Amino acid sequence: MKLNLNIQPLHTWIKTGKEPLVIAGPCSAETEDQLVATAHLLAQTGRISALRAGIWKPRTRPGEFEGIGSIGLEWLKRAKAETGLPTTVEVATGKHVEEALKAGVDILWVGARSTVNPFTVQEIADALKGVDIPVMVKNPVNPDLSLWIGALERINNAGITKLAAIHRGFSSYEKSAFRNEPMWDIAINLKTLAPELPLINDPSHISGNRDLIGYISQKALDLDMQGLMIESHIDPSVAWTDAKQQVTPAALADIIDHLALRKPEIRNAELNDKLAELRSQIDKIDDLVIQKIAERMQIAEKIGQYKKDNNITILQVNRWDEILQKRTNYAKALKLSPEFTEKLLELMHSESIRKQTEIMNKSEAGQAAEKLTHA
Repeated sequence: MKLNLNIQPLHTWIKTGKEPLVIAGPCSAETEDQLVATAHLLAQTGRISALRAGIWKPRTRPGEFEGIGSIGLEWLKRAKAETGLPTTVEVATGKHVEEALKAGVDILWVGARSTVNPFTVQEIADALKGVDIPVMVKNPVNPDLSLWIGALERINNAGITKLAAIHRGFSSYEKSAFRNEPMWDIAINLKTLAPELPLINDPSHISGNRDLIGYISQKALDLDMQGLMIESHIDPSVAWTDAKQQVTPAALADIIDHLALRKPEIRNAELNDKLAELRSQIDKIDDLVIQKIAERMQIAEKIGQYKKDNNITILQVNRWDEILQKRTNYAKALKLSPEFTEKLLELMHSESIRKQTEIMNKSEAGQAAEKLTHA
Protein backbone atom coordinates (compact mmCIF):
# COMPACT_ATOMS: atom_id res chain seq x y z
CA MET A 1 0.00 0.00 0.00
CA LYS A 2 1.43 3.37 -1.07
CA LEU A 3 1.37 6.41 1.21
CA ASN A 4 -0.97 9.17 0.10
CA LEU A 5 1.31 12.19 0.55
CA ASN A 6 0.79 15.48 -1.25
CA ILE A 7 4.34 16.67 -1.85
CA GLN A 8 6.41 18.67 -4.31
CA PRO A 9 9.56 17.37 -6.03
CA LEU A 10 12.83 18.16 -4.28
CA HIS A 11 14.19 20.33 -7.10
CA THR A 12 11.27 22.75 -6.73
CA TRP A 13 12.35 23.89 -3.27
CA ILE A 14 16.11 23.47 -3.07
CA LYS A 15 18.82 24.07 -5.65
CA THR A 16 20.76 20.86 -5.78
CA GLY A 17 23.60 22.29 -7.89
CA LYS A 18 26.23 19.65 -8.41
CA GLU A 19 25.12 16.15 -7.46
CA PRO A 20 24.66 14.85 -4.87
CA LEU A 21 22.57 17.26 -2.81
CA VAL A 22 24.58 18.10 0.32
CA ILE A 23 23.35 19.92 3.42
CA ALA A 24 26.25 20.67 5.77
CA GLY A 25 27.28 22.71 8.78
CA PRO A 26 28.24 22.36 12.43
CA CYS A 27 26.40 20.10 14.82
CA SER A 28 25.94 23.16 17.04
CA ALA A 29 26.20 26.88 16.50
CA GLU A 30 28.74 27.71 19.21
CA THR A 31 29.89 31.26 18.48
CA GLU A 32 29.12 33.73 15.74
CA ASP A 33 32.68 33.55 14.39
CA GLN A 34 32.70 29.74 14.37
CA LEU A 35 29.39 29.50 12.49
CA VAL A 36 30.08 32.25 9.93
CA ALA A 37 33.65 31.08 9.25
CA THR A 38 32.47 27.49 8.73
CA ALA A 39 29.73 28.73 6.41
CA HIS A 40 32.23 30.64 4.26
CA LEU A 41 34.53 27.64 3.94
CA LEU A 42 31.60 25.39 3.02
CA ALA A 43 30.35 27.86 0.43
CA GLN A 44 33.83 28.04 -1.10
CA THR A 45 33.76 24.28 -1.81
CA GLY A 46 30.93 24.85 -4.28
CA ARG A 47 29.32 21.59 -3.21
CA ILE A 48 26.86 22.71 -0.54
CA SER A 49 23.17 23.38 -1.18
CA ALA A 50 22.19 24.49 2.33
CA LEU A 51 23.78 25.37 5.67
CA ARG A 52 22.67 23.44 8.75
CA ALA A 53 23.35 24.28 12.39
CA GLY A 54 21.93 23.13 15.71
CA ILE A 55 20.42 26.05 17.63
CA TRP A 56 18.42 24.15 20.23
CA LYS A 57 20.06 20.85 21.20
CA PRO A 58 18.00 18.19 23.00
CA ARG A 59 20.47 16.46 25.34
CA THR A 60 20.16 13.17 27.16
CA ARG A 61 21.11 14.63 30.53
CA PRO A 62 20.72 18.11 32.05
CA GLY A 63 23.82 20.19 32.44
CA GLU A 64 25.21 19.36 29.01
CA PHE A 65 25.38 22.06 26.32
CA GLU A 66 21.81 22.41 25.06
CA GLY A 67 22.42 24.82 22.22
CA ILE A 68 23.17 28.51 22.08
CA GLY A 69 19.48 29.32 21.68
CA SER A 70 17.70 32.06 19.77
CA ILE A 71 20.77 34.29 19.38
CA GLY A 72 22.13 31.65 17.01
CA LEU A 73 19.34 32.47 14.57
CA GLU A 74 20.86 35.93 14.12
CA TRP A 75 24.21 34.32 13.35
CA LEU A 76 22.52 32.15 10.72
CA LYS A 77 21.01 35.27 9.14
CA ARG A 78 24.47 36.77 8.85
CA ALA A 79 25.93 33.55 7.41
CA LYS A 80 23.16 33.42 4.82
CA ALA A 81 23.62 37.10 3.89
CA GLU A 82 27.37 36.67 3.41
CA THR A 83 27.42 33.29 1.62
CA GLY A 84 24.04 33.07 -0.11
CA LEU A 85 23.45 29.62 1.38
CA PRO A 86 19.89 28.87 2.52
CA THR A 87 19.69 27.83 6.17
CA THR A 88 18.10 24.94 8.04
CA VAL A 89 17.64 24.26 11.76
CA GLU A 90 16.00 21.64 13.98
CA VAL A 91 12.76 22.60 15.72
CA ALA A 92 11.28 20.69 18.64
CA THR A 93 8.44 22.95 19.83
CA GLY A 94 5.87 25.32 18.41
CA LYS A 95 7.89 28.22 19.84
CA HIS A 96 10.98 27.04 17.98
CA VAL A 97 8.96 27.08 14.76
CA GLU A 98 7.74 30.61 15.37
CA GLU A 99 11.23 31.94 16.17
CA ALA A 100 12.84 30.19 13.19
CA LEU A 101 10.20 31.53 10.80
CA LYS A 102 10.56 35.03 12.21
CA ALA A 103 14.34 34.84 11.69
CA GLY A 104 13.89 33.83 8.04
CA VAL A 105 15.20 30.26 8.29
CA ASP A 106 14.63 28.59 4.91
CA ILE A 107 14.17 24.92 5.86
CA LEU A 108 13.16 23.24 9.13
CA TRP A 109 13.81 19.73 10.30
CA VAL A 110 12.18 17.59 12.98
CA GLY A 111 14.74 15.63 15.02
CA ALA A 112 14.73 11.94 15.92
CA ARG A 113 13.83 12.60 19.56
CA SER A 114 10.80 14.62 18.46
CA THR A 115 9.61 12.19 15.76
CA VAL A 116 9.24 9.50 18.39
CA ASN A 117 6.54 11.55 20.19
CA PRO A 118 3.27 12.18 18.26
CA PHE A 119 2.29 14.94 20.72
CA THR A 120 5.49 16.85 19.91
CA VAL A 121 5.08 16.32 16.17
CA GLN A 122 1.48 17.54 16.32
CA GLU A 123 2.53 20.67 18.19
CA ILE A 124 5.07 21.40 15.46
CA ALA A 125 2.51 20.63 12.76
CA ASP A 126 -0.02 23.01 14.34
CA ALA A 127 2.59 25.79 14.38
CA LEU A 128 3.24 25.17 10.66
CA LYS A 129 -0.35 25.52 9.48
CA GLY A 130 -0.67 28.20 6.83
CA VAL A 131 3.10 28.33 6.29
CA ASP A 132 4.86 27.49 3.02
CA ILE A 133 8.26 26.20 4.11
CA PRO A 134 10.19 22.96 3.46
CA VAL A 135 10.30 20.51 6.36
CA MET A 136 12.50 17.45 6.74
CA VAL A 137 11.60 14.69 9.20
CA LYS A 138 14.26 12.47 10.74
CA ASN A 139 13.46 8.88 11.57
CA PRO A 140 12.54 8.22 15.21
CA VAL A 141 15.26 7.08 17.60
CA ASN A 142 13.77 3.60 17.84
CA PRO A 143 13.24 1.41 14.75
CA ASP A 144 9.54 2.05 14.18
CA LEU A 145 8.51 2.77 10.60
CA SER A 146 4.95 3.63 11.64
CA LEU A 147 6.16 6.46 13.89
CA TRP A 148 8.23 7.87 11.02
CA ILE A 149 5.30 7.66 8.63
CA GLY A 150 2.95 9.16 11.20
CA ALA A 151 5.22 12.17 11.69
CA LEU A 152 5.45 12.73 7.93
CA GLU A 153 1.67 12.50 7.62
CA ARG A 154 1.06 14.96 10.47
CA ILE A 155 3.38 17.53 8.87
CA ASN A 156 1.86 16.92 5.44
CA ASN A 157 -1.68 17.24 6.86
CA ALA A 158 -0.69 20.68 8.17
CA GLY A 159 -0.32 21.79 4.56
CA ILE A 160 3.43 21.30 4.16
CA THR A 161 4.02 19.96 0.64
CA LYS A 162 7.78 20.62 0.51
CA LEU A 163 8.55 17.54 2.51
CA ALA A 164 11.51 15.18 2.87
CA ALA A 165 12.61 12.38 5.18
CA ILE A 166 16.05 12.06 6.78
CA HIS A 167 17.51 8.64 7.53
CA ARG A 168 19.88 8.98 10.51
CA GLY A 169 19.92 5.44 11.85
CA PHE A 170 18.32 3.83 14.90
CA SER A 171 19.27 3.08 18.47
CA SER A 172 20.18 -0.50 19.27
CA TYR A 173 21.27 -2.36 22.40
CA GLU A 174 23.82 -4.25 20.33
CA LYS A 175 27.15 -2.45 20.05
CA SER A 176 28.65 -2.14 16.58
CA ALA A 177 30.92 0.11 14.56
CA PHE A 178 28.05 2.59 14.20
CA ARG A 179 26.66 5.13 16.62
CA ASN A 180 23.18 4.39 15.29
CA GLU A 181 22.44 1.23 13.32
CA PRO A 182 21.54 2.11 9.70
CA MET A 183 18.82 -0.57 9.44
CA TRP A 184 18.70 0.15 5.72
CA ASP A 185 15.63 -2.06 5.29
CA ILE A 186 13.47 0.44 7.19
CA ALA A 187 14.57 3.31 4.94
CA ILE A 188 14.00 1.10 1.88
CA ASN A 189 10.50 0.25 3.12
CA LEU A 190 9.69 3.95 3.46
CA LYS A 191 11.01 4.61 -0.05
CA THR A 192 8.89 1.74 -1.38
CA LEU A 193 5.75 3.09 0.30
CA ALA A 194 6.39 6.68 -0.84
CA PRO A 195 8.57 6.65 -4.00
CA GLU A 196 8.01 10.37 -4.55
CA LEU A 197 9.24 11.31 -1.05
CA PRO A 198 12.82 12.67 -1.07
CA LEU A 199 15.01 10.63 1.25
CA ILE A 200 18.18 12.23 2.61
CA ASN A 201 20.84 10.31 4.51
CA ASP A 202 22.63 11.56 7.64
CA PRO A 203 25.93 9.63 7.69
CA SER A 204 27.26 11.70 10.59
CA HIS A 205 24.70 10.38 13.09
CA ILE A 206 24.76 6.87 11.69
CA SER A 207 28.53 6.55 11.90
CA GLY A 208 29.40 8.69 14.93
CA ASN A 209 32.88 8.54 13.44
CA ARG A 210 34.20 10.79 10.68
CA ASP A 211 36.20 7.90 9.19
CA LEU A 212 32.98 6.08 8.26
CA ILE A 213 31.14 9.03 6.69
CA GLY A 214 32.38 8.31 3.16
CA TYR A 215 31.37 4.65 3.39
CA ILE A 216 27.85 5.41 4.68
CA SER A 217 27.40 8.22 2.11
CA GLN A 218 28.26 5.90 -0.78
CA LYS A 219 25.92 3.20 0.50
CA ALA A 220 23.09 5.75 0.77
CA LEU A 221 23.61 6.99 -2.78
CA ASP A 222 23.76 3.42 -4.07
CA LEU A 223 20.32 2.92 -2.50
CA ASP A 224 19.05 5.91 -4.54
CA MET A 225 18.77 8.38 -1.66
CA GLN A 226 18.51 11.95 -2.92
CA GLY A 227 21.10 13.64 -0.75
CA LEU A 228 23.25 13.82 2.35
CA MET A 229 23.25 15.85 5.58
CA ILE A 230 26.80 15.95 6.95
CA GLU A 231 28.10 17.75 10.02
CA SER A 232 31.05 20.05 9.31
CA HIS A 233 32.99 22.27 11.71
CA ILE A 234 35.88 24.64 11.08
CA ASP A 235 37.86 22.77 13.77
CA PRO A 236 36.17 19.53 14.88
CA SER A 237 38.79 18.90 17.57
CA VAL A 238 37.32 21.70 19.69
CA ALA A 239 33.63 21.20 18.82
CA TRP A 240 31.30 21.52 21.79
CA THR A 241 29.11 18.61 20.63
CA ASP A 242 29.70 15.42 18.60
CA ALA A 243 33.32 16.25 17.81
CA LYS A 244 34.15 12.75 16.55
CA GLN A 245 31.55 12.78 13.77
CA GLN A 246 32.27 16.23 12.34
CA VAL A 247 34.64 16.96 9.45
CA THR A 248 36.30 20.13 8.23
CA PRO A 249 34.86 21.75 5.09
CA ALA A 250 37.97 20.65 3.17
CA ALA A 251 37.55 17.04 4.33
CA LEU A 252 33.88 17.20 3.40
CA ALA A 253 34.73 18.32 -0.14
CA ASP A 254 37.19 15.42 -0.42
CA ILE A 255 34.53 12.93 0.70
CA ILE A 256 32.07 14.26 -1.89
CA ASP A 257 34.70 14.16 -4.65
CA HIS A 258 35.30 10.46 -4.04
CA LEU A 259 31.63 9.42 -4.17
CA ALA A 260 30.50 7.45 -7.22
CA LEU A 261 27.18 8.67 -8.60
CA ARG A 262 25.02 5.99 -10.15
CA LYS A 263 21.70 6.32 -11.93
CA PRO A 264 18.54 4.40 -10.96
CA GLU A 265 17.72 3.81 -14.64
CA ILE A 266 19.75 2.56 -17.61
CA ARG A 267 19.21 3.95 -21.09
CA ASN A 268 21.42 1.40 -22.85
CA ALA A 269 19.06 -1.06 -24.57
CA GLU A 270 21.50 -3.97 -24.42
CA LEU A 271 22.07 -3.54 -20.68
CA ASN A 272 18.33 -3.23 -20.08
CA ASP A 273 17.69 -6.47 -21.98
CA LYS A 274 20.31 -8.27 -19.87
CA LEU A 275 18.82 -6.91 -16.65
CA ALA A 276 15.34 -7.95 -17.77
CA GLU A 277 16.60 -11.49 -18.45
CA LEU A 278 18.26 -11.76 -15.04
CA ARG A 279 15.21 -10.32 -13.27
CA SER A 280 13.02 -12.84 -15.07
CA GLN A 281 15.19 -15.61 -13.64
CA ILE A 282 14.83 -14.11 -10.14
CA ASP A 283 11.03 -13.91 -10.56
CA LYS A 284 10.86 -17.63 -11.40
CA ILE A 285 13.05 -18.56 -8.44
CA ASP A 286 10.98 -16.33 -6.11
CA ASP A 287 7.82 -18.12 -7.23
CA LEU A 288 9.43 -21.47 -6.45
CA VAL A 289 10.66 -20.24 -3.06
CA ILE A 290 7.17 -19.05 -2.07
CA GLN A 291 5.67 -22.32 -3.30
CA LYS A 292 8.13 -24.36 -1.23
CA ILE A 293 7.54 -22.22 1.87
CA ALA A 294 3.78 -22.78 1.48
CA GLU A 295 4.42 -26.54 1.27
CA ARG A 296 6.59 -26.30 4.38
CA MET A 297 3.79 -24.55 6.28
CA GLN A 298 1.31 -27.25 5.27
CA ILE A 299 3.62 -29.83 6.82
CA ALA A 300 3.96 -27.62 9.92
CA GLU A 301 0.17 -27.66 10.26
CA LYS A 302 0.17 -31.46 10.15
CA ILE A 303 2.85 -31.48 12.83
CA GLY A 304 0.69 -29.11 14.89
CA GLN A 305 -2.29 -31.46 14.63
CA TYR A 306 -0.10 -34.42 15.61
CA LYS A 307 1.22 -32.53 18.64
CA LYS A 308 -2.32 -31.62 19.69
CA ASP A 309 -3.55 -35.19 19.37
CA ASN A 310 -0.64 -36.44 21.48
CA ASN A 311 -0.42 -33.58 24.01
CA ILE A 312 3.05 -32.46 22.89
CA THR A 313 4.22 -28.88 23.41
CA ILE A 314 4.53 -26.65 20.36
CA LEU A 315 8.04 -25.39 21.06
CA GLN A 316 10.83 -27.93 21.23
CA VAL A 317 14.07 -26.05 21.76
CA ASN A 318 16.39 -28.93 20.89
CA ARG A 319 14.73 -29.35 17.49
CA TRP A 320 15.02 -25.59 16.77
CA ASP A 321 18.70 -25.57 17.73
CA GLU A 322 19.29 -28.53 15.42
CA ILE A 323 17.58 -26.76 12.50
CA LEU A 324 19.48 -23.55 13.11
CA GLN A 325 22.87 -25.23 13.23
CA LYS A 326 22.38 -27.53 10.24
CA ARG A 327 20.79 -24.96 7.96
CA THR A 328 23.27 -22.21 8.88
CA ASN A 329 26.22 -24.48 8.06
CA TYR A 330 24.59 -25.55 4.80
CA ALA A 331 23.82 -21.95 3.82
CA LYS A 332 27.37 -20.89 4.65
CA ALA A 333 28.68 -23.53 2.26
CA LEU A 334 26.42 -21.98 -0.40
CA LYS A 335 27.93 -18.50 0.22
CA LEU A 336 24.95 -17.13 2.17
CA SER A 337 25.69 -15.02 5.23
CA PRO A 338 24.87 -16.54 8.64
CA GLU A 339 22.96 -13.36 9.58
CA PHE A 340 20.65 -13.63 6.57
CA THR A 341 20.12 -17.36 7.07
CA GLU A 342 19.32 -17.01 10.75
CA LYS A 343 16.84 -14.19 10.08
CA LEU A 344 15.11 -16.22 7.35
CA LEU A 345 14.90 -19.31 9.52
CA GLU A 346 13.53 -17.30 12.45
CA LEU A 347 10.77 -15.88 10.23
CA MET A 348 9.75 -19.33 9.02
CA HIS A 349 9.97 -20.75 12.54
CA SER A 350 7.76 -17.97 13.90
CA GLU A 351 5.16 -18.59 11.19
CA SER A 352 5.24 -22.35 11.90
CA ILE A 353 4.66 -21.70 15.62
CA ARG A 354 1.80 -19.31 14.77
CA LYS A 355 0.08 -21.92 12.62
CA GLN A 356 0.58 -24.68 15.18
CA THR A 357 -0.75 -22.41 17.92
CA GLU A 358 -3.92 -21.82 15.89
CA ILE A 359 -4.40 -25.56 15.55
CA MET A 360 -3.74 -26.15 19.26
CA ASN A 361 -6.35 -23.55 20.23
CA LYS A 362 -9.05 -24.71 17.83
CA SER A 363 -12.00 -26.38 19.43
CA GLU A 364 -13.13 -29.78 18.21
CA ALA A 365 -16.36 -28.18 16.96
CA GLY A 366 -14.41 -25.60 15.01
CA GLN A 367 -12.27 -28.26 13.34
CA ALA A 368 -15.34 -30.30 12.41
CA ALA A 369 -17.00 -27.25 10.88
CA GLU A 370 -13.87 -26.50 8.88
CA LYS A 371 -13.78 -30.07 7.54
CA LEU A 372 -17.41 -29.78 6.42
CA THR A 373 -16.64 -26.46 4.70
CA HIS A 374 -13.85 -28.05 2.66
CA ALA A 375 -15.76 -31.28 2.01
